[in-house]
Amino acid sequence: MELALLSMSAWEMLNEEESLGRITTSCSELDDILGGGISCKEVTEIGGVPGIGKTQLGIQLAVNVQIPMDYGGLQGKAIYIDTEGSFMVERALQIAEACFEDMREYHGFLKRDLQACQVNMQPKDFLENIFYFRVCSYTEQIAVVNYLEKFISEHKDVKVVIIDSVTFHFRQDFDDMALRTRLLGGMALKLMKLAKKFTLAVILLNQVTTKYTDGQYQLALALGDSWSHACTNRVILYWNCNERYAYIDKSPSVRSAAAPYSVTGRGIRSSVSNSKRVKMM
Repeated sequence: MELALLSMSAWEMLNEEESLGRITTSCSELDDILGGGISCKEVTEIGGVPGIGKTQLGIQLAVNVQIPMDYGGLQGKAIYIDTEGSFMVERALQIAEACFEDMREYHGFLKRDLQACQVNMQPKDFLENIFYFRVCSYTEQIAVVNYLEKFISEHKDVKVVIIDSVTFHFRQDFDDMALRTRLLGGMALKLMKLAKKFTLAVILLNQVTTKYTDGQYQLALALGDSWSHACTNRVILYWNCNERYAYIDKSPSVRSAAAPYSVTGRGIRSSVSNSKRVKMM
């Protein structure tokens, strides 16, 4: 194959990027700092302390990727790879029911005749469109990632792959750090290729660890600085007093910024507080 067949102009790249769909987070402030939501063809890492809402956001994205095109969504399906056993199907149903209600409200606001969509998209349909994989070791995790290309080729409407969390088994089972680095690098490369080949979003949920810097311990995302190069975008979730915030730590297309968000009974939503936004220290 000639190299010319693999090339494209920068103008073509810009037009392609602008035409790509995004997955809403259901929080308008978070969508704004992300440039409209989670982008396809990219790997986005989302990390934070326990209880900050990582899994909640992962489930929300698995539901929201299915929003029909009539409502501004991608009308896709989701793959959810659960390494910790934290996926809650009852919670997914709650979020799906809230998403369905939001679509009905949107339909009423616009006064469109979208009866067919109302009939064909019910809360249970959201659950049927989430392909769930439970993995219990790093070898299973690598095997599932290797299997994804074949699976997605057979389910071409998959538009998001979520791994919750990407780090769990690689922190538990390893003494050989060189081997761990090679395995993680290979897995990251496969995920980046999947995102580009199938025009889908890859979401990697990550844990935190402590890092000794300038004479003091600080919280940092797990797997070290070298892993940070495996993702296109990095979002850090953190507490500011009693409010949850998301911070864009790394992105080639949007500037670093912070936005508040809430975890509610209906899922991820805009913050109920009107407190002033602050940057993460």
